[in-house]
Amino acid sequence: MADITDIKSILYTEKTLGLQEEGYIVVQTSDKMTKNQLKEVFKEYFGVVPVKINSLKMKGKVKRFRGIEGQRNNYKKFYVKLPEGAQIESLSV
Repeated sequence: MADITDIKSILYTEKTLGLQEEGYIVVQTSDKMTKNQLKEVFKEYFGVVPVKINSLKMKGKVKRFRGIEGQRNNYKKFYVKLPEGAQIESLSV
């Protein structure tokens, strides 16, 4: 069962703000979350049933710090299409 704490952040970039005008919200989650789990979270916590959800797996970049190589965490990015006229006040800019 997914929980609201599985959502790491809502992405606010120039591209995602343009998508927000079209009714999309871009969400960053752990790489284990599925579309159905995200749909349940939106239904339970925000009271909105998404029309469409697209997912994208993002690999963590390999970085060096003082000669020691490390890797950032992997995550999933979800593009959530909200129904026409539906808005979530806490997520909009």
